[in-house]
Amino acid sequence: MTDPKRLAAVSAFLGQEGEADVDFDRLARAVAHIFQTEFALISVVGQDRQWLRACFGLADLIDTDTEISFCTQTLGMPEDETLVVLDAHQDDRFKDTSLVTAWPFLRFYAGAPIIVAGQKIGALCVLSATPRDSVDPEMMTQLVDLAAVAAALFALKDEARVRARTAAALLREEWRHALTLEAGKVGSWVWDIRTGEVACNETFRRMYNLSEAGPIHIDQVHEATHVGDRAAVQAGIDASLSNGVDYNAEARVASTGRWLTMRGRVYQRDTEGRPLIMMGASIDISESKQSAEQTRLLLRELNHRVKNTLAMIQSVARQTIRQNPDPKAFIEAFSGRLRTISEAHVLLADRDWSGVHLDEVIAAQFGPGFRDRPDRAEVKGDDIMLPADHALGLGLILHELTTNAHRYGAWSSDEGVVSINWTLKEYPVRGLTLQWRERGGPQVAPEQEYGLGARLIERGLSKVIDSEVTLQFRPEGVAADVWLPLPTEPA
Repeated sequence: MTDPKRLAAVSAFLGQEGEADVDFDRLARAVAHIFQTEFALISVVGQDRQWLRACFGLADLIDTDTEISFCTQTLGMPEDETLVVLDAHQDDRFKDTSLVTAWPFLRFYAGAPIIVAGQKIGALCVLSATPRDSVDPEMMTQLVDLAAVAAALFALKDEARVRARTAAALLREEWRHALTLEAGKVGSWVWDIRTGEVACNETFRRMYNLSEAGPIHIDQVHEATHVGDRAAVQAGIDASLSNGVDYNAEARVASTGRWLTMRGRVYQRDTEGRPLIMMGASIDISESKQSAEQTRLLLRELNHRVKNTLAMIQSVARQTIRQNPDPKAFIEAFSGRLRTISEAHVLLADRDWSGVHLDEVIAAQFGPGFRDRPDRAEVKGDDIMLPADHALGLGLILHELTTNAHRYGAWSSDEGVVSINWTLKEYPVRGLTLQWRERGGPQVAPEQEYGLGARLIERGLSKVIDSEVTLQFRPEGVAADVWLPLPTEPA
């Protein structure tokens, strides 16, 4: 009873003890009818206990200890011999066991081993409370045959359980893969090349805007592909079918214009090498395409901006050094102008060069609290968005005006005030009118003393077509008028 191989075979049939099984019950009932006994059992015998898979006449009995089990002795018989006990009261092996001395007071037993895969796993037996003088050999032959039938049932039921577990595991795996594909927005497909039918998931149908139900033919997929990309798709398919290379293509969907990348492989060919089945997946790459295009546009814009900026810096440096040949004076004048350009670039870069608010341009010169806590400044106007070139040019103008106000103008004294206000006009041309006025400072010096700063102010918007800057040196203070044409806002 302790043979490891036998116990390993027995373990495959445990775990369902006590559960009703119509087939085993019928078999037990049939063998009881043949032997005309009150009881019949189909047992599975382990190392210490035996479990009953069918129990005719002993409905409350589920398992017993192997020490009192008749079936344990049956399995101990040589080869595949049967065990017959005509009167248990006269058999030293059983006369003192509880099944004999108490209910059900067994006297007669006949059992045949159930052999599965060469191992005795249990027994088919009949039992009775009435002893017998003999047993018909023909009946014992039927008992052996029915034990073989029981063995076949055990094997079939075990195979069915294994198949059911395998099918359940496969189903779970299929669901897992389906959920993974769905979560990853991957359209999977299997193309039967002989019939043209395409088996696919719901994601694939949605990608190509195909019907939610019904069969899909490869021609429908081809028609759903953008006409401009069909040749490339067909070339990729032909190469895969003929040369065995992996199918790899990118194409747009005709109805939506969204980009898909397709990967596939021929997984089955006939004996002559003709392709039969191709499997693959499709992934929506529209976002990555758009992102790549946006990156290319930004790089082109950046190259353009860098060239313009370098040209501006070069021009400012050349003019600054002419006005300030002394290295110290040059560094002081040039660094301020360079810082202004740099700050404007930082603002524009943070917004992908889409533009900068006018308040931000002014704040770079007047300080971030210029509206709430003005320092001898009067500012009036609604905040608006400026395009990149406008922001750069106006920033440089305001820097020069601010620098000159501190050096020569209103802010060079303790009482001077700078007033800046602007209005937005929509007709006849949309544009910005900005006025700079200084008062309360020292008498304005002749224009010549402003030198380069004046020229930078007047040329600061040279990149903005149709712009205009007028600079006046009035006795009461510097006055500057700026006109900036602005692009029309989208409706």
